Amino acid sequence: MRHIIVIGAGQAGASCVAKLRNLGFDGRLTLIGAEPEPPYQRPPLSKSYLMGDMARERLYLRPASFYAEHAIDLRLGQTVEAIDTAAQRVTIGGEALDYDDLVLATGSVPHRLPPSIGGDLEGVYVVRTLADVDAQAPRFAEGARVLIVGGGYIGLEAASVASKMGLRVTLVETADRILQRVASPETSDFFRSLHRAHGVDLREGVGLARLTGEGKVTGAVLADGTTLDVDFVIVGVGVAPATQLAVGAGIDIDNGIAVDAQGRTSVPHVWAAGDCTSFPYRGGRIRLESVPNAIDQAEVVAENLLGAEKDYVATPWFWSDQYDVKLQIAGLNAGYDRVVTRAGATGTSFWYYRGTELLAVDAANDPRGYMIGKRLIESGKSPAPDMVADPQADLKALLKQ
Repeated sequence: MRHIIVIGAGQAGASCVAKLRNLGFDGRLTLIGAEPEPPYQRPPLSKSYLMGDMARERLYLRPASFYAEHAIDLRLGQTVEAIDTAAQRVTIGGEALDYDDLVLATGSVPHRLPPSIGGDLEGVYVVRTLADVDAQAPRFAEGARVLIVGGGYIGLEAASVASKMGLRVTLVETADRILQRVASPETSDFFRSLHRAHGVDLREGVGLARLTGEGKVTGAVLADGTTLDVDFVIVGVGVAPATQLAVGAGIDIDNGIAVDAQGRTSVPHVWAAGDCTSFPYRGGRIRLESVPNAIDQAEVVAENLLGAEKDYVATPWFWSDQYDVKLQIAGLNAGYDRVVTRAGATGTSFWYYRGTELLAVDAANDPRGYMIGKRLIESGKSPAPDMVADPQADLKALLKQ
């Protein structure tokens, strides 16, 4: 009987096994996860779950019974020690499991502060897993002083939740502005104003020199010499693809586990999907850290495991929730040379152009702008920038052209 093993019980891994069963695969199916919890959603962890608005069970992608009912051997709290691609075998807890096909859905791992600057002190957290959030939740008491290191979306979302819960929040970003790596100055300006309006002490162009404390963190020294008293620290300085297993197995790496358009790695019978992968996109290669990509790519891999020979065509989109603002992002803005700001009926959107080509849209509380922008990008249509800037112009009419 054919045996497919999926390593990584996150969004991609869970989507892959569910799709395989949905497509009628009736062989052995094993899903291995390092965490003790069944596959769950990550985005609500640092928002509705942390705030107590979402019960733990609602995080789960499917009821625990789903896996038994669909004959999925779900192995939780177990770490794969090695992959032998020649023998087509994985070692887990001293046990050898043979596979016919293997899917790597290992996700990504957060960057941490080095111990040399206090990164190993008690009270220093990252936001990635359920255990991470459970560990820091008791710290979210009104009046507590939290330092957030990093002004990307993770850091800003953490600042939003902390501020809403009555904490005293300081956020530091080494770059000249928040969101510098992922968004335009216009989008940065929007969210800077939003956070400062909610009392966040937001400091750009200044990094963290070191954390201080005996055993547990009690303070911080910034690069400009400023000292801060803190009760705990949240580190949001990006993630890296989890490639350790792939490297050990001799699988090609290129900003993640390199796969072809159908999800195959450089080694026969080994596939990969989700945050851990880089894949062909418009003549180059990209790696996307998003729930939609994890689901869509994993489902295409499942189809191809059953012989579909289908290319994965990414349609990048993302979101971020901060205070009462929902930011929805369509497309990729790499290479933009102009940003057009459009006032919508309920919010504001920022449209990225390279020459006359529309690349991406950041829509803040502007679901209509997001929806239309996303459809325009996916259909390869680029409205004139002047039309986008005119709040009276009907962009939807362009979809019919």
